[in-house]
Amino acid sequence: MTEPLSLQDVIKQLIKSAGPMPVWRYMDLCLTHPAFGYYVSRDPLGREGDFTTAPEVSQMFGELLGLWAASVWKSIGSPQLVRLIELGPGRGTMMADALRALRVVPPLFQALQVHLIEINPVLREKQKATLAGMPNLHWHQSLDEVPGGSTIIFANEYFDVLPIHQMVRGERGWHERTVEIGDGDRLLFGMAPEPAPHFEQLLPPLVRAAPQGAVFEWRPDAEIMSIASRVREEGGAALIIDYGHLRGDAGDTFQAIAKHSFADPLQNPGRADVTAHVDFQALARGAEAVAARVHGPVTQGEFLRRLGIENRAVALMAKASLEVSEDVASALKRLVEGGRGGMGSMFKVMAVSEPDLAQIAGLSDQPDAARIAAQ
Repeated sequence: MTEPLSLQDVIKQLIKSAGPMPVWRYMDLCLTHPAFGYYVSRDPLGREGDFTTAPEVSQMFGELLGLWAASVWKSIGSPQLVRLIELGPGRGTMMADALRALRVVPPLFQALQVHLIEINPVLREKQKATLAGMPNLHWHQSLDEVPGGSTIIFANEYFDVLPIHQMVRGERGWHERTVEIGDGDRLLFGMAPEPAPHFEQLLPPLVRAAPQGAVFEWRPDAEIMSIASRVREEGGAALIIDYGHLRGDAGDTFQAIAKHSFADPLQNPGRADVTAHVDFQALARGAEAVAARVHGPVTQGEFLRRLGIENRAVALMAKASLEVSEDVASALKRLVEGGRGGMGSMFKVMAVSEPDLAQIAGLSDQPDAARIAAQ
């Protein structure tokens, strides 16, 4: 057998030897294959990459998250050691902005140990460059490697790239959706011949009446339960920001993005970002299953407004040139508003915390949230 030249070759070899591949396995290979995985060996961010995240849009995003972390630290008793963890930190931009904001709270800045969970060696090097000079930085392959202690976690656009299962409603029940080889040696979607036993009992009420051909997506609860267990046991909170829906429903959101445009997810595997929307109702259910407390979700626009992003934008524009002021205004609009190109309504924000933490800035509609951000 000849050596595979691409991930598409690898996938086709696997399908030919073992049969059709579940969508979750295909997605996992696309993103994390050790030789060809999208997130293993490249920088996908920014104008030259395939997509742009909120921290790359404006410094305001990371600054407000830093001040949000400060409010959580105060709420849990201002511990002398707190582990600030970011899952999938990109180029380190958000953490750099957050830490810059946290310098205004010297006791917290001195209490911080920063832990970055990153599997991509290319991005690790960019994070080290971005965060050069910052003390107490640690890199890990997984959250499990981070030592115990009071914990604040950032998970911005993290869950959307965790592999999904897709189920298709057939005449006799719900079947696992698969990737197989069709005419012309092309990859196409199919479904397992037999329905999954008792699967309908696990469905959200909205989905049980879905018509034949409907698609339902779900992710295993292991990741959210791990995060929720961590903050429940060690004390603290996790902030989850991602694009998705507030309640579970039918719909096919599996997609690929390359060069800031949508692409066929079955074409050029490993060379485009493949993602799917996040079901925040399922995340909340998974966190509550391990006795953590859930706050929200709310839209990103509402969250950032409650933290005072509009006041922060005014402060930045007051000291800037006309050109920079226009950039700040444009970034503000993109972060908080909906519509074409806007992130404000598509993205949702949810926090998971220890059970005794009843109020969280930006998610509990606290009157002091804007003051926290304005400090």
